[in-house]
Amino acid sequence: MAFALVLNLLLLLALFTLSPRFEPEKREDRLPVTFDVETGKKSDDKQQKKAAKAEKREQDKAQPQQQADPVVRPPVEVAKPAEQPPSPFPFLTLNREQMASADIGNMPKAAQGAGAGQGDSAAVAGPGEGPGGVQLFEAEWYRRPTHAELSTYLPGNAPPEGYGLVACKTVDHYHVENCQVLGESPPGSGLGRAVRLAAWQFLVRPPRVNGKTMVGSWVRIRIDYTRTLVPAGGSGAGG
Repeated sequence: MAFALVLNLLLLLALFTLSPRFEPEKREDRLPVTFDVETGKKSDDKQQKKAAKAEKREQDKAQPQQQADPVVRPPVEVAKPAEQPPSPFPFLTLNREQMASADIGNMPKAAQGAGAGQGDSAAVAGPGEGPGGVQLFEAEWYRRPTHAELSTYLPGNAPPEGYGLVACKTVDHYHVENCQVLGESPPGSGLGRAVRLAAWQFLVRPPRVNGKTMVGSWVRIRIDYTRTLVPAGGSGAGG
């Protein structure tokens, strides 16, 4: 027992003596010292720059000031007024003989239907009578409207006699569109509105100028109403 106890003590002593020791790292208590070796050089450079600036100012004062060259301005050109382009809608002027020859009222009824495509259409006297100042031509029927086509749009209190006058734009296939009332008689009778409403059925030849068909031109159409509600002959396309 004594031998075993001594052996254990020896082993413990050996373990303590063989174990490594951890010692803290030694640090110096002195603060690090830095040296600025460029301070003297920088101060010398600043003094040299100041001296150079002062010398330059003295030289500028000593030199006489040069007079600036006068500014030469170019001559001002007066803009010429722009030439106005010619009007895209020239007015057609006709003398009395041309107006008389183009008056369809003086032509016989048989010649009116058979003379399609021959001669020029008569223009309405006075420029700009149509909507927006457009020129109007006297309309020429391709087919006269029937009693049924006209009587459908008559107002209930229509007078026994009177007329309605409209201006319409010609389109393809002898039809018209954009019709507007120009006048009526008696005033307030509603006959102008009746003609305008019935105009979608009208078949009118487009005007001709110098033998050329002018589709898209405006024509004046007048419908005269009698006691039988059959349109009677009148100016323009009335008939």
